[in-house]
Amino acid sequence: MTSSSTDAAQFAVYWHLWTDTDGITHQSKCRFDKLELKNFAPPAKDLWVRRLAAEPEDITILVLQPGTLQWHRNPRPQWIVPLSGTWFVESMDGTRVEMGPGELSFGEDQLAREDANGRAGHLSGVVGEAPCVLMLIQIQDPPRQGLACRID
Repeated sequence: MTSSSTDAAQFAVYWHLWTDTDGITHQSKCRFDKLELKNFAPPAKDLWVRRLAAEPEDITILVLQPGTLQWHRNPRPQWIVPLSGTWFVESMDGTRVEMGPGELSFGEDQLAREDANGRAGHLSGVVGEAPCVLMLIQIQDPPRQGLACRID
């Protein structure tokens, strides 16, 4: 049985925390598409690959203790990779997503505007009683507005 780029993309998913043109944040489940079957690590067999154009700026490890943070914006556009534990992100539209190891989020809420309830950006925190370890890969690209799943 052979696999296509479309079949491979079903496994290459991420959550995108984005801001609409009114300054309200949302979350969309997105897929990396445009995967190419390439010889990536010879002599290993070919792998499905998608290189991202973003320039990394900083890589940080965070250990979140159980509990919830206050409403805030990501400091810059960043990939968030849970390494252990489970955390959640709630956007201003009320969407709440829980993520653990093997899941991925792109936080791009820097252009969010404070709403009538004083909320701007997102609410996040640890699910359960165990700490959550996250790896953040901040990128140099400026934040964009009104573009859900813009990576594809």
